[in-house]
Amino acid sequence: MTIVVTGATGHLGRLVVESLLERGVPATDIRALGRSAERLAPLADLGVQTATIDFEKPDTLASAFSGADALLLVSGSEVGQRVQQHANAIDAAVAAGVGRIVYTSAPHADDTDLVLAPEHTATEKLLAESGLPVTILRNNWYSENYVGQLDTAEATGEIVSSAGDGRVASASRADYADAAAVVLSTPGHEGAVYELSGDEAWSFAELAEAVSEIVGRPVVYRAVSPEEHTSILTGAGLDDGTAGFVVALDGNIRDGALADATTTVSDLIGRPTTPIADTLRAARDQAAA
Repeated sequence: MTIVVTGATGHLGRLVVESLLERGVPATDIRALGRSAERLAPLADLGVQTATIDFEKPDTLASAFSGADALLLVSGSEVGQRVQQHANAIDAAVAAGVGRIVYTSAPHADDTDLVLAPEHTATEKLLAESGLPVTILRNNWYSENYVGQLDTAEATGEIVSSAGDGRVASASRADYADAAAVVLSTPGHEGAVYELSGDEAWSFAELAEAVSEIVGRPVVYRAVSPEEHTSILTGAGLDDGTAGFVVALDGNIRDGALADATTTVSDLIGRPTTPIADTLRAARDQAAA
């Protein structure tokens, strides 16, 4: 059996490869793909097959996908370009006769106003039209996305957001990676659409409490209006587009787009998901080491 993992030089893809190895998949049965041979080298040193690819260069994909029983298509990171990149990968997978595709999508991608969802929705449609067996992993938010809040909160004593009382059912990248590894290495997932999240959703007030304990000083949550939030972000140096994206995402959170907590991840991986406080504390400890 050959399991191919794209994005293996990124945070999630690398963790999926590591999880597959921990679950006993032979290194020689794993093919890790990424843009940088240098960053793939540590995986090659473990005996994992490696190959460099670029979703924008279809000729790099055919041989890399050849012989794949299962292909993890980790969604691209270049917002605005992902649909074509994913289309290239799907076409190459069909041409290579890949056994099945597992795709990392967005929560409720077929029925959501989430600002990040449209490219995922389009990709899911392409996958449905491909004729290949497909499994969709609709990952909720990554807890690591809030690591950047730690230093700011320590300096100011605040977490500022326009998310109101919205809640986020985040999980750690390692949780999502373990779930993907299970789906890739075990049978019975063809045709499934998994809504993946942390076991519990948290509020920004709860996030502030957790961060307070981690940084060792009182931290409060200051809820602001979208307009005030935009002004704060642009005043801090963000360009209008980035500030608008952040505020739109907080609006999605305020409206409940990331609040749906399920036990699907913990059911797949056989353990509870990682609380956000533990993820943030581990990241801070690692940065200090």
